[in-house]
Amino acid sequence: MDHSRHHAHHDQSTRILALGATLHCLTGCAIGEILGLVIGTAVGLATGWTIALSVSLAFLFGYLLSTLPVLKAGLGVGAALSVVLAADTLSIAIMELVDNTVIALIPGAMNAGLVNATFWVGLVIALSAAFVAAYPVNLWLLGRGKGHALTHGYHGAGEASGWRRLIPTIATSTLVVGLLAFAGGGLLVSLAA
Repeated sequence: MDHSRHHAHHDQSTRILALGATLHCLTGCAIGEILGLVIGTAVGLATGWTIALSVSLAFLFGYLLSTLPVLKAGLGVGAALSVVLAADTLSIAIMELVDNTVIALIPGAMNAGLVNATFWVGLVIALSAAFVAAYPVNLWLLGRGKGHALTHGYHGAGEASGWRRLIPTIATSTLVVGLLAFAGGGLLVSLAA
């Protein structure tokens, strides 16, 4: 294989890995955000507290989804968390900053409630903007052997043993389809209400 072909293949595989890393991270963030909004709305928290809860849960679920395969590969909890914190913090932080800024700028989205189409449309717009903002950052990090590259080597690292075999392996595509189905369901319920 000549040098230019090898470089083009490497660039394409890096872009695909960055796409997967960004979608994986976005899914964890979205799970946390939606859960935070549901809890905040259900217990009547003020908007600021609901946002704080949502951002906290977004980081928690973003880290959790990245930690599972690293634990399954055999790292201890402390080592797995240090790898994941180094790999995902910048991506999650950018997603949360962009997502919350965009949703705050959409008129009525923050106060729409879960049975209002404005909430679900706003959420999809905000998460899409977060993806667009985080993808180039993940691409840049991967190109330097950082970010998701730190965890990628542990994915599918052989047969897990003991309790580690109980850790689920969830494909990014499965997470994304689940998130889209949930958001679509939320939108349908809000339109029917």
